Amino acid sequence: MNFIANFLTCLSLLFGFISLIFSLEQHFTFSAWAIMLSVVFDGLDGQVARLNPVPSELGKQLDSLVDVVAFGIAPSLLGYVFIYSHFHLWAVAALFIYLFCCVWRLAKYNITAKEEMANCFIGLPTTISGAVLASFILIYRKQEEMLFPEFLPDILGPQFMPYIFIVLVLVLAFLMISRVRYLNLDGLKKFLGGAMAWFILILAAIFIFAGLLRKAGISLFGLFLIYLIFSPFVVKRLNSSKVP
Repeated sequence: MNFIANFLTCLSLLFGFISLIFSLEQHFTFSAWAIMLSVVFDGLDGQVARLNPVPSELGKQLDSLVDVVAFGIAPSLLGYVFIYSHFHLWAVAALFIYLFCCVWRLAKYNITAKEEMANCFIGLPTTISGAVLASFILIYRKQEEMLFPEFLPDILGPQFMPYIFIVLVLVLAFLMISRVRYLNLDGLKKFLGGAMAWFILILAAIFIFAGLLRKAGISLFGLFLIYLIFSPFVVKRLNSSKVP
């Protein structure tokens, strides 16, 4: 099982690297989707690793290093190259802070006792933060092909994208190193109970429908935003239910 888990981790690294190449070649949509594929393989390698009765320290360290590339460096480069046509000091500073917080969070994760993460992560997972940035780019990439929706306020328009991006990057950076607890898969299973299968089917149906309507980017961003906002409340409810 360790070999399979490490292989999936390497696939996550591969797509993170492909994202970097696509960003440099200015194929921004492909770059964002490469990060999403890294998210998928990162999730799979974690589930496969859990099937092994003896945890692999090598696999744990490898996974963290890959996460730095796939969810730290890759989304940072994608956002910077896509949004800023020339050197932008504030963007560079914000993205460096984001990358530093990504590395710091992964280092803390590696030395945190498993008992503290029975149902949750401490701090926003780097996987989610990278996916949020990638889906953000997918949304604004789409706006290059059509008019910005009239029902959205002007402050969310493409002309304000550089400022929105910096704020988003800094918020994600803060959440990664915070003590806010975010739901992990074990916690989600416990919260949903027997409804887990229905939850997966509903999610699949939503994404198929969104794909047919060519709204996959905004659907993904919305899903990650829901997780980012409501997950800490679910964790709090799970923890309070343990108290007699």
